[in-house]
Amino acid sequence: MASAADRLLGEALKLAPDERARLVAELLATLEPDVPTQRHDEAKWLREIERRARVAMAGDPGMSWTEARSQIENRLSSQ
Repeated sequence: MASAADRLLGEALKLAPDERARLVAELLATLEPDVPTQRHDEAKWLREIERRARVAMAGDPGMSWTEARSQIENRLSSQ
């Protein structure tokens, strides 16, 4: 049985790119950093999130999940 998060993700992935970008920005804004030293970077991350949301809403598809996943796997394997 799929969890509520899995069902919600499935529904979110059906949204248009600009709606997904808005949803991501709103969700990320609700998260608090776990480590106090990360709090000073919060403004920097919010600027980056807003920049990425604007790019997505402008219609730039960015990179595919396949390409992003490959980059992540490469970075993790080189550590």
